[in-house]
Amino acid sequence: MRRAMAGLTGIGVGPGDPDLLTVKAVESIRAADMVMCPASDEKRPSIAYSIASKFIGGQEVVKLVFPMTKDRNVLEETWRRNARIMADAVLAGKNVVYLTVGDPNLYSTWIYMQRHIRASHPEMEINVIPGIVSMFTFASKVGVSIAEGAEKVAIIPSCYELGAVKEIAKNAESLVFLKDGRYFDKVIEVLRESGFPDDSVFAIGQDIGTDKEIIRKLTLGEADSGVLTTKYFSILVVKRA
Repeated sequence: MRRAMAGLTGIGVGPGDPDLLTVKAVESIRAADMVMCPASDEKRPSIAYSIASKFIGGQEVVKLVFPMTKDRNVLEETWRRNARIMADAVLAGKNVVYLTVGDPNLYSTWIYMQRHIRASHPEMEINVIPGIVSMFTFASKVGVSIAEGAEKVAIIPSCYELGAVKEIAKNAESLVFLKDGRYFDKVIEVLRESGFPDDSVFAIGQDIGTDKEIIRKLTLGEADSGVLTTKYFSILVVKRA
């Protein structure tokens, strides 16, 4: 396939099923000189790479490490370092694609990479190819609408600040919890205190779109405070009855 001109493209590879990549995403991956993908540790595999691997041929693959930490100084240095690696490759004449789980503009490392590169290289051509996010794949499997009519939806990236979750839950009909599933059990009582009735939909998923996929659909009344999931990449959708 003819290679595209030097540039940088952030590609959303979806929640886990390779068949959910868009045609445009696949074409861009195949046309790339270099494929970059994130991982939490040098020794750990890149989930984004594993999703798109069947579309990657002889391109050079570069794994960029983004440590799992809340230390802002460490994060800033990591973003600067990886953005520099990406920019240097493009400046060397490479057509580079960066793979990210879900969509590049929703809780993705791509957001920080793009911000740094645009600031230091405003002339660089940067494109984004959106991807299907896990909440929509999950909703299709569970058979529940994320929103209908005038319903309000809240997307919550973690359950660490339960006070904030309680206030949000008072003003939304649907809550979508993404990422750290190890804390999902802590929100059950918060939801009840916020006025969610026991017959509200309470659906949990992990490893969506993979052969390890697990989905549980309950009501809030059936949910208990035991360990719901041990996976970081999990999803919880709660819909007020």
